[in-house]
Amino acid sequence: MVVLGLNHRTAPVEIREKFSIDKDKLQMVLANTDQIAGLKEAVVLSTCNRSEIYAVVELEEDIAPVVALWQELVDIPMDREFRQQYTYEFWGKQCIEHLLLVAASLDSLVIGEGQILSQVKHAYAAALENGSTDTMLNLLFHRAIATGKRVRTETRIAYSAVSVSYAAVELAKNILGALDGCRVLLFGAGKMAELTATHLLSQGAPKLFVANHHIERALSLAERFQGQAVPWTEVYEMMGDMDIIITSTGAPHYVIRPREMAKAMAGRRQQKDINGVKTRPLILIDIAVPRDVDPEVGQLAGVDLFNIDDLESVVDENLQQRQQEAVAAREIVEEEVHNLLDRYQYLGMQPVMSRLRDKAELIRRTELKRAMRKLHDLPEEDVRIVENMTKMLVRKLLREPMSSLHDAIGTQQEQELKGAMESLFQLESMGNEVDADA
Repeated sequence: MVVLGLNHRTAPVEIREKFSIDKDKLQMVLANTDQIAGLKEAVVLSTCNRSEIYAVVELEEDIAPVVALWQELVDIPMDREFRQQYTYEFWGKQCIEHLLLVAASLDSLVIGEGQILSQVKHAYAAALENGSTDTMLNLLFHRAIATGKRVRTETRIAYSAVSVSYAAVELAKNILGALDGCRVLLFGAGKMAELTATHLLSQGAPKLFVANHHIERALSLAERFQGQAVPWTEVYEMMGDMDIIITSTGAPHYVIRPREMAKAMAGRRQQKDINGVKTRPLILIDIAVPRDVDPEVGQLAGVDLFNIDDLESVVDENLQQRQQEAVAAREIVEEEVHNLLDRYQYLGMQPVMSRLRDKAELIRRTELKRAMRKLHDLPEEDVRIVENMTKMLVRKLLREPMSSLHDAIGTQQEQELKGAMESLFQLESMGNEVDADA
């Protein structure tokens, strides 16, 4: 089991945005993972701050099938040099621990943020729907989701309002001093825009303007927050009148380019500080991945441009309480990792135990059937007694071998005992000699 991915710690936003995956393409690729040699199972987790593939491969330490899957999803060559510079690769226990930390929001840009658990659920659901998972990843993701829920229930890690949208609003407030009287324009009307609107109003922003390609979505969001929807055809004309613009459209291309912004700034009304000395800057915060704003916009006079990576310093100032709760959350993760490893070890021994039990049961039924042919006049009650006796004989004969197999799980004797059982009871060829005698 392995995870190959990149996140906000290993790759800047200009790299992460290239790993944004179209939903339809993801569905198609997941449905055809059986065409990739050496790949047995796969789940793709893609968010604004991380892109990861969790996989089960046929050969230990063989990362090639996972790289091949990545190449089906993105156009960037995932050669060794690229992987060494931007990605991480975790196997076995480290892979398990990594996903549980992700689901518990302990690996997020904002510790304790609530979106990641939902994103993990959706990633797993997409893989399940398209048939790209089996026992190993099913068990892993079920446990990861349960761990994320447990962390949020048993700790206060999500208690204080800290998120990317919150950090964006805090950044604007820190620059401008206060949001009272500020005119704010939101590009986008999705979940991130909704969270941003909530934080803006709580910090004193008097009125919000909402722009979206689908005007009905802009109208819906604006109505909820007593704001004003702006038709996409008119939004560029009014940018210069704004104090703050926050973008989160999810568009695959830039929605604000230097030409549009330069035109807007040329007609910008003069806004001065309390002493009437200097022009107030236009704060432009791009929290979308892929980015909504061309980086060259930041070179324009009077525009202060920030992207999602710039929010890290703001986030750090609001995390002291969550860091304390993270200690308790990590203890939960460690406990769940240990439990999950036990389950996986049992899965490794389970096939031998099942084959031994099945072979014994097959022999029992065969011999009972043979005996009943000779005792055809036996009363029904006596037949029941004989059958129960054969079941008890099998159960008692298997008790000690089964106990030995179970006790060997996770020990140095596990593989040796599995091989011995398979050889002594000829489990690889179970049923052949029974069928011949039946």
